[in-house]
Amino acid sequence: MRIAIISHLKHAIVEPFAGGLEMHTHLLATRLRARGHDVVLFASTRSDPATGLTAICDETALMATGVAEATDIAFFREHHAYLRLMSELRRGGFDIAHNNSLHYLPVAMADTLPMPMVTTLHTPPFCWLESGIRLCRAEATRFVAVSEAIRAMWSPIVPIDRVVGNGIDLDRFPYRAVPDADPYLVWYGRIVPEKGLHLAIAAAQRVGLPLRIAGPISDPAYYGAQVAPHLGEAVRYVGHLDHGALSLLIGGARAFLCTPCWDEPYGLVVAEALACGTPVAAFARGAIPSLLDADSGVLATPDDVESLADAARRALHLDRSDSRARAVAICDAETMIGGYEALYEEMCAQHAGVTPAAPMWPALAASRSAPRSAHAL
Repeated sequence: MRIAIISHLKHAIVEPFAGGLEMHTHLLATRLRARGHDVVLFASTRSDPATGLTAICDETALMATGVAEATDIAFFREHHAYLRLMSELRRGGFDIAHNNSLHYLPVAMADTLPMPMVTTLHTPPFCWLESGIRLCRAEATRFVAVSEAIRAMWSPIVPIDRVVGNGIDLDRFPYRAVPDADPYLVWYGRIVPEKGLHLAIAAAQRVGLPLRIAGPISDPAYYGAQVAPHLGEAVRYVGHLDHGALSLLIGGARAFLCTPCWDEPYGLVVAEALACGTPVAAFARGAIPSLLDADSGVLATPDDVESLADAARRALHLDRSDSRARAVAICDAETMIGGYEALYEEMCAQHAGVTPAAPMWPALAASRSAPRSAHAL
């Protein structure tokens, strides 16, 4: 198939990833290409060429330093980039478009495309995207949620065709049966208020174990006020790490603290920790409870430091092999890619007015392999 993937433009789709959406988009593009599809990723300038990149705009998060100026410039640059893209896609010869952008224009203009379009919903509803979806009149379009939690949030606004859970490359987060000899807890992700790092710091202090922190400092003011004053031997920031270094950090930890202060749409960081065999102590928010079971993690009352500390103490005693098994069962990228391939096939067949008796694209059948071992590295 010839597939157009529309990315968001705030950050580059390249490692080390700014967040889970960037990692998801990169994995989607590269795995589809590995399965033999002709994939073009429409993304920002510094994105990875291995994705089949066609750059349509510079990263809008880097366009200005002042808040008001940055907002204005980013809005107009993104608007014009997507407007131009939607016009050019009409002549691109694609079989299907996959909108991963979170922007209002691709969905609002979906009816101008000659091919079907699927939009993956990665976040709770917000005004701009909701407005674009309400304006969507395209018959050959579907909406997919990354979790049942997101499906529930969007269903009053638009019919959700199905849930296709996010996945990770399990091989890049290898299982560690034994953590590092010196015990520590780990927290990683974008360092912003809604990720709740300050609560993880407080909980780790109550547990009495060192905390290691990794991820991009996306909000320097928050980092300076809520994180930096606590840094020292017990609380250490180790930087924004690539996959290899990050998996070593996660796999060496006794437990991962997950502290969302909002309804987390999926929780790729949870999937990555489980893949490494690291049990999870997490606030019970959004889709997080659906990722964990009693053998792989312990849920805590949201925003409650004492509850999180108690969850962390209990998580320390969980069997690491059960965490890996949970990741293999529900978080494998191959399952995610297979789900999207099946949806593409269905949508293209419906658009063409045919009902195929077998997969229309050989890559779909060839890619489905036997389940991997829970302890595969």
